[in-house]
Order: sequence, then structure tokens, then C-alpha cells
Amino acid sequence: MHVALVAGSDAGHAFPAFALAERFVSAGHRATVYTGLNWSDAARRRGIDIAELPGLAATDVDDDADAGDKLSARAARMAQLLAPVLSDSGADLVVSDVITVCGGWAAQLNGLPWIELSPHPLYLPSRGLPPIGSGLAPGTGLRGRLRDALMRAATATSIRKGERQRAAARVSIGLPAVDDGPSARFVATLPGLEMARPDWPADTHLIGPLLWEPTDDVFTRPNGAEPLVVLAPSTAETGAADMVGVVLEALSERVLGRRVRVVVSGLHRPSADDLARFGGNGPAPITAGLGRQDEVLAHARVLICGSGHGILAKAMTAGVPVVAVPGGGDQWELANRLQRAGAGRWVRPLTVAGVAEAVRAVLDDPGLTRCAERIGASGADTVDPVAVAERRVGLCA
Repeated sequence: MHVALVAGSDAGHAFPAFALAERFVSAGHRATVYTGLNWSDAARRRGIDIAELPGLAATDVDDDADAGDKLSARAARMAQLLAPVLSDSGADLVVSDVITVCGGWAAQLNGLPWIELSPHPLYLPSRGLPPIGSGLAPGTGLRGRLRDALMRAATATSIRKGERQRAAARVSIGLPAVDDGPSARFVATLPGLEMARPDWPADTHLIGPLLWEPTDDVFTRPNGAEPLVVLAPSTAETGAADMVGVVLEALSERVLGRRVRVVVSGLHRPSADDLARFGGNGPAPITAGLGRQDEVLAHARVLICGSGHGILAKAMTAGVPVVAVPGGGDQWELANRLQRAGAGRWVRPLTVAGVAEAVRAVLDDPGLTRCAERIGASGADTVDPVAVAERRVGLCA
């Protein structure tokens, strides 16, 4: 079959689409990823068929500050542009990223089956959970359940507004106001990072994290026997500001009180001023640049990151505990899930003292490593997404 995968250009959404495309190709299918072309060189180097997602760039009439407008009005415009492209491509199935709504709508315009891909835990509202993004565990007892109910009621108005915007946008391009939804959902996370809910949607499958590296280069790790700390700044616009400089100062020997080796893994090299904040450790045991995160995490004792899902999943898969510096979006939610699971600590607000204290706590507590290993091992209890997709197009029973 020919699978069209649709995702935005942010690394946290494009990379999982690339990883899933590779799974389909390995199974003998054809896959094309429709996304931004900023990753085209890396994708094509790995043999991934990539095409530009039409209409991805915002226009003068788009209001990205309004989430409803971004997810509905823009989705409608993009779906109209994408639908003929999918028709011409001969796609049999569409897999659409959860926030790249146009993929599912374009599939519906063409009468194609489609699957929704969540490159993180399931964030649909639930009658058994507090609102996603609060970072809270489900309330217990009468008072806890009442708290959750009141919080859900407080967010209901925004949810209903979004539903109205979505219905109007769908009608504007000839789709029914009420969306029947995808034929299946893929939730690309570790079971150990997911939360139990009483209303788990039908045909929703935990498929494990979709991890992908944009480079084949391997970090040259600093020499020495000291613990290796990996710093991976957030790639999202909602990440914490000035994370690199503050964290490097916190990891300096004069602040941390011990010597560590550091690898800064990012799409952009830290500034000279940021690197200077790590000074005072003698010959600087630090490497910075772009390299395979999965390879370097296999040697790490601690990961410090913005708590985006992709890097957290890599850390848990490698059994590495985390010091999370959450920004906005879902990073606060994930940082709290990680801390409740005993696999890390979060730091907010971001301060030199706070980071140093959290790093010392993680280095001194082997129980956090055991919890990270346990979450990583939960990846064995997942479903093969290719087999699910094949059933959706009638290739197997």
C-alpha cells in the first residue's frame, strides 16, 4: 500500500512521522511524508520520500495566536490544497499528526481511510482525569474527584468554542460538521508515561515511541571517568528561555560541588558566553553540537532537557533519569508525570541553584535510574502500527 503521512515541520512532529515511514517501508510498503522541507536533506539521506505539505506557511490572514483558528481555519485551507495532491499520489491510507488536522480532512475529502498519530501520550479530555496540561495526578477521594470535575468544567467552555470553530471550518470545505474521527489512533509513547483512563477510545493503540535521529554523526564524549551529563535544550518555541547558559553554570564544578563531563546536544551550537559559564573545571570536559542522542544517552548518568516527549522517551528507553526544565505546551504535563513515576526531577523556575540541586539529587539516588529503566522496559507492551494499518486497508484479517 501507499501510505501518506502528514505532519507539521516541528521536530517533535516531523521526526515521529519519519520514524513511522521507515517502519512502513521496512514492511514492504511505500510511504511519503508531507511536511516542511527544513528536514528534507536528513530525510532523503535516510531514504525517506518527503514532499512539501501545501499551505504550511502562515499567511497574512492566519491568526496563530488563536489555537482554534490555527487548528480549524488553517486546517480547512490546507486540506483543500492537500486533497488533490493525495489523489494524484495514489495514496491508500493517510496517517495524520494529531495537530496537523488537514491530513485527516484531506483524507475525508478523498474518501480515504485515515489514522491519527499522537507523537506523545493521549491528550484527549477524559472524565477520569484532570485537564491535560495541569500536571496533576487524578484526584482521589471525594475532594480530589470534585477538584478534577471543577477543573474540567472550567475548560469546557474553551473546548466547546473549539468544537464550533472546527464544525464551521469543516462545513466551509464541504465536509459534515460532525467529524466521525479517524478509523484508528496511534499513541506513540511508552506505556509507563501514559495515564489510565476509564474512557480509553476504541481502536486506539499504544505503539511505543517513534524515535528518529536527524544525523548519523556520533558525539566525541569528553575524556574522563566522571559522570556524563547530557543537556538537550528544547526544540519547541515554548521551551524555557536561556536554558543552556543557566544549566551550564549549574554544572560547573564551583556550583555543583563535583566534576562532571557534559555533552550539549542541540540543533544549534551554544554561544561562547554560554560555554564560558561552564568554565573553572580545568580543561573543559564538554562537547557541543549535533549528534545521535540515542548513542550518547547509552553512556549518560543524567539527561537535562526541556521535557518534550521525544527526548524523554529516548531517555527512558536508555534507562537514564531526567532533570526536566519544562517550558509551556505539554512539557509541564510530562515533567510532572516523570517526577511522579520516580524517574526524574523537574525544576521551575529555572535557576542555577535549582538545577544544581536537582542534578545532585539524581546522581546520588540510584532508585531514579531503576525507575527510568522500568518505564523504558514498558515499551515491550505495545502494538505493531503497520499491522493495524494493514487491517484498515484490508491487506490482512
